Amino acid sequence: MKGTLVTQFDTDKLADILRQAARSEIMPRFRRLSAGDIREKTSAVDLVTEADEAAERAIEAACRQAFPDAAFVGEEGVAANAGLIDKVAGADLAIVVDPIDGTANFASGAPMFGVMAAVVRKGETIAGVIYDPLGDDAMVGEKGGGVFFKSGDEAAKRMQYAGPVPLADMVGAAATSQLPLEQRRRTLAGFGETRILSSFRSAAQEYRLALSGALHYLYYVKLMPWDHLAGAMMCQEAGAYVRRLDGSVYLPGHVAGGLLVAPDEAGWHDLRAVIG
Repeated sequence: MKGTLVTQFDTDKLADILRQAARSEIMPRFRRLSAGDIREKTSAVDLVTEADEAAERAIEAACRQAFPDAAFVGEEGVAANAGLIDKVAGADLAIVVDPIDGTANFASGAPMFGVMAAVVRKGETIAGVIYDPLGDDAMVGEKGGGVFFKSGDEAAKRMQYAGPVPLADMVGAAATSQLPLEQRRRTLAGFGETRILSSFRSAAQEYRLALSGALHYLYYVKLMPWDHLAGAMMCQEAGAYVRRLDGSVYLPGHVAGGLLVAPDEAGWHDLRAVIG
């Protein structure tokens, strides 16, 4: 599957840019960071490392050369200049990047992180890439074109979201740390109605698991575009039902309102009812 067939955007080229940055800037630093290479951003669980910043610089430089008409919005760039986030929904074409999703895992040496990119055209997410530096493989999706697992010279494999199951049999992942304590208690109690609740502290890896059919649901509170645009679009392309918590469609301009992903609409409403 070539990116130009569906979206007129070369998603394979974008995936290769993420791969090259991971090989040159991320993996050489994995489990080799010094204390001075890791800093807090907003809290002890919101970190940035030298690898995040170096990888974003490399990705931005390559994207500006390969896609000169696209605005570039990176997580670390927005941390330095908050106004850049307006380009996500406002630009004719924007590439939105998380250079390392799961930085806390990366910084502690845990092998659960990924590199994410979404392509937004006139306020609509049209493509996404979630690259795993350790596996050296990517999930690549296009609006209207499905989602494919790509690894080396192997044939691309189409991804399919898990089929519907009863609430009591659902397995999923939820990020609840940003909820107020009492609301978090209620929400976690609601997820207790499902079979297994997990948190991998990396949306990149959680979306990949869901796209592989290994998870039935995903739940997020804060909707920063670099964390969720690619994964949400790709889950929908793979057959999932994706909505904000009020039932509205998730759009690139949204940064709040929560997100719930389920195998189908009925399962979504079952989950929504128990988590409050």
